[in-house]
Amino acid sequence: MTAPLYEAKADLFRILGHPVRVRVLELLVEQPMPVRDLLADIQVEPSNLSQQLGVLRRSGLVSSSRQGTTVLYSVDNPFISDLLLAGRKLLAQEWTGTKELLEELGETP
Repeated sequence: MTAPLYEAKADLFRILGHPVRVRVLELLVEQPMPVRDLLADIQVEPSNLSQQLGVLRRSGLVSSSRQGTTVLYSVDNPFISDLLLAGRKLLAQEWTGTKELLEELGETP
């Protein structure tokens, strides 16, 4: 028996609930990258990055391929980019409301 859709969505959002995983996805939607480039940008311990890449790989959000001795990670699903953009838009809207509220508070005597 398969899990209900809402449970599958909750699992997806749990997977996205780690800042390193989100940053990895942000980088990989731009272009495939080897671990060394991801490490240079994210600046976490290699073991931490490896663990987070494993979670993303097992969930099917990223894939890996070998080019010679280099392993490249990539995002093959265009909806990942859409999801990250939707998150950015939600946050921008939330922060805009906060900015407007703060401006209103500054105007009150």
